[in-house]
Amino acid sequence: MDNRELLNLAYLRAFRLVAQTGSATRAAAALFRAQSAVTRSLQELEAAVGETLFERRSSGMLPTPAGRAVLQRCERIFAELEELARWCAARQSRRRSLTDSALPAYLLNTRRLQLLSALARHRHMPSAAQTLGISQPAVSSAIRIIESGAGMQLFYRSPRGLLLTSEGETFVLHVRRALNELRHIPDDIAALRGSIQGYVTVGALPLGRTLILPAAIARVAAQYPGVRIVTDESGYDTLVAGLRAGDIDFVLGALRANDAASGLANERLMSEDLVVLARRDHPLASARGLTLKDLASAQWILPRSQAPARGMFEALFKRAKLKPPMPSVETADLAVIRGVLLQTDMLAALSAQQLHYECESGQLAVLDIAMQNTRRDIGLIVRSGGTPSPAARALIDAIRLTVDKVARTTLVAMQ
Repeated sequence: MDNRELLNLAYLRAFRLVAQTGSATRAAAALFRAQSAVTRSLQELEAAVGETLFERRSSGMLPTPAGRAVLQRCERIFAELEELARWCAARQSRRRSLTDSALPAYLLNTRRLQLLSALARHRHMPSAAQTLGISQPAVSSAIRIIESGAGMQLFYRSPRGLLLTSEGETFVLHVRRALNELRHIPDDIAALRGSIQGYVTVGALPLGRTLILPAAIARVAAQYPGVRIVTDESGYDTLVAGLRAGDIDFVLGALRANDAASGLANERLMSEDLVVLARRDHPLASARGLTLKDLASAQWILPRSQAPARGMFEALFKRAKLKPPMPSVETADLAVIRGVLLQTDMLAALSAQQLHYECESGQLAVLDIAMQNTRRDIGLIVRSGGTPSPAARALIDAIRLTVDKVARTTLVAMQ
């Protein structure tokens, strides 16, 4: 978890207006503030990022390369906050156009928004307060100010703690996106200096965990020691929710259908068929030309019923006019699958890549049976139109290189 102090949103709003108008004077007029206050905001922001953000010329103030990097993030940050403000106004029947200068003050307090996000995550006020090192009354006060500004209740009490209302879910989603963009600014600046640093959180689905992700992580760790990588092995739906909120930078694994309305985009990297695995001395390990009928009565380890791989497996039997086997074990945990395969006569249907090292060492064997129409695309899932952090870009590049290497190795092995 990245616990660095985030930049001041009010300073960033002033910076954005100066960049848009080319003048601290015009920005101050739009903000209804003194020019000296805007100038101080810029000075504080430049001190915080350690870079000059504007070139002061007679024709106006032009963003430096560092300023342009900050401005790019600002556009995404304030797009989220402005959309949130419009949504809140519509809920209160205050439909009107929203300009940057009209962005409500309650949405420009970085610390307050962090408190909101922490409370939504922990669902327990003392825990949220402890996470940010403040008092519980301070958390209560911050939430009251936000709820008052939004004109709606964001939390309700339940036996499981403080839970978000339906309105709170939408509200916090925009806040988390804005905060996650905000945390990338120091790393964008560092990248301009030639230093790739920061945290990257990758959602790791089963088909990417064994070969691709570890090799990519090793490559990034060797090349960029300042990068910290966090992996999240939750289920697909949980990972996608985190991706939409910006808590997860991207997801690696088996791709689902690419729905343009989902706000997500797929990048296919490679494809693999399912195989049937068994322990090396399994009665069927040395058999050749097996058919589905030969395997119909076996005990199986299969993915859970809602998993795409399970659907492909069952469709295979149905096309052959056979009743799909009922699993003896349902799991996606590779440690469980490995342990059960090695100690029983059970079979498992999955990608060979998932238990590559066990097959390579001879502990497990791939049975001689074609699993037709079970090919799955493996790749990256990202937010449409998103701008990955420098650390996320480094890991994505390493993943692409790793996949290329795996593909070349597989091609050589087949020749």
